[in-house]
Amino acid sequence: MDHRAVDEDPFVDPVHPHPHPHSEERQRPVEDSTLIAGRTASLTLGTDSLIVVDEGFAQRKRWNCCGLLGNESKTTHAIPFYNILWAELSQFEISIRYARPTAANVVRVSIINYPVEKPDHPRAISWVEHLLDRAYGESRRKKRIKLLVNPFGGQGKAQKWYLRDIEPIFAAARCEIDLEKTQYRAHAVEIAENLDVDAFDVIAACSGDGLPHEIINGLGKKADARRALRKIAIVQLPCGTGNAMSWNLNGSDSPSLAALAIVKGIKTPLDLVSITQGDRRTLSFLSQAVGIIADADLATEHLRWLGSARFTYGVLVRLLQKTVYPCDLAVKVEVATKAEVREHYRQALNDRSLPDSRRGGPSSQEAGDENQNITGLPELHYGTVNETLPEDWTLVPYDKLGNFWCGNMAFVAARNNPFPGALPNDGCMDLVTIDGDISRWKAIQCIAGVETGKFFDMAHVNYRKISGYRIIPRDQKDGYISIDGERMPFEPFQAEVHRGLGTVLSKSGHVYEAPGVVSKSGESSSSLRA
Repeated sequence: MDHRAVDEDPFVDPVHPHPHPHSEERQRPVEDSTLIAGRTASLTLGTDSLIVVDEGFAQRKRWNCCGLLGNESKTTHAIPFYNILWAELSQFEISIRYARPTAANVVRVSIINYPVEKPDHPRAISWVEHLLDRAYGESRRKKRIKLLVNPFGGQGKAQKWYLRDIEPIFAAARCEIDLEKTQYRAHAVEIAENLDVDAFDVIAACSGDGLPHEIINGLGKKADARRALRKIAIVQLPCGTGNAMSWNLNGSDSPSLAALAIVKGIKTPLDLVSITQGDRRTLSFLSQAVGIIADADLATEHLRWLGSARFTYGVLVRLLQKTVYPCDLAVKVEVATKAEVREHYRQALNDRSLPDSRRGGPSSQEAGDENQNITGLPELHYGTVNETLPEDWTLVPYDKLGNFWCGNMAFVAARNNPFPGALPNDGCMDLVTIDGDISRWKAIQCIAGVETGKFFDMAHVNYRKISGYRIIPRDQKDGYISIDGERMPFEPFQAEVHRGLGTVLSKSGHVYEAPGVVSKSGESSSSLRA
């Protein structure tokens, strides 16, 4: 991506190259789209940007280092509608606040003001409303946000990042904020369980991935859990070590870009996964792992000072040892081959149906009325881990399993995309299994492939879409099981997906911000690399 425009034109947005969702709508006639502002300026609603023509720009000189030569600035600039935060008309002028790129991964609030003559006020009021329509599209304006800050997130910098990068954007967009700091582990569970979901549109976690996990499980404890999980959108403002939710939904781990994405986010149904273990039921939004990935994540907590390198270190150590994790495994397969996964993904790219119609499942009719008092969590279609295995499941022994990795989102960390076929609400989990006795060279290729996009096509990577599974570790007294990065007891567990049970905000409304097995243009990922 070319970021030179940051220096050449402060109105160009180098960090959001995608067109606004409504860029294809018919443009309004020029006389309706253009507002004359003062004697020297005009504001025009373009295809996907606000076009500002101001002769005053040309009076600003830019000097070279010797101060001898100067160039006149351009008189025309464009502000992408996506970057428009708010616009309003006062007694004497129109004010437009927008997110101005100041670096490749940073935006800051800026404002432009122009005088409007009193006789022009009725037309200016209408023009402002049209501008906000174009700026927000499907997204709700003036979002009411319950914001939880983990003061220990980001090595204690979460509060600083919120005040510097996030709060100004929310304020400029006229969002209503109710901020609360978490005080101890699982505090967010309590807050979410007792939250009045009708008082807010969004509950935001200013943290890593731990707080969203707690929030989801807190809402899952409410008496009207299904209604609560549909009513309020759960989002992440990336301020932790792991920021997978933000990478998937906002396309970035930049706090300011994530704040902008949430301001403009589209309400999107999200599949959630029930994990039953013993007499416990937990909700998962991100991934579950047994084997090398779980060990590399959880057994290296003491190496957090290494940053993301601790995970790579943990994986390499276990690969060199050719560690295996014997278990018995049963799965309910929905999409069996990689070719079918690609076709499944391609169809999802073309699905532009309304969000609630994509919730699916036995409770899809309930989703149509979020004001119903829907009690509790959905029933478990496949039962719990303590019950008899479903009739159409077969328990298969895996003596040399190296990695069991099941994902509900594509990215699990920055640039780590092991589940390129994952979709927010297709009613499936993406399952990856790899034998532990493959050669060390192939194993190392797997690590590199997760970042390069070649992982999915590797012959030794078994990739399927499933709706449920049961895994029973054996021949080990203790080990690691990771659910959304949180350690769970090392004992058998069962998982089942609930289509569209949760709600998030995303840029597109139907896919993740990750390279998929089919590109957004419809080509397969392997053909693009070829």
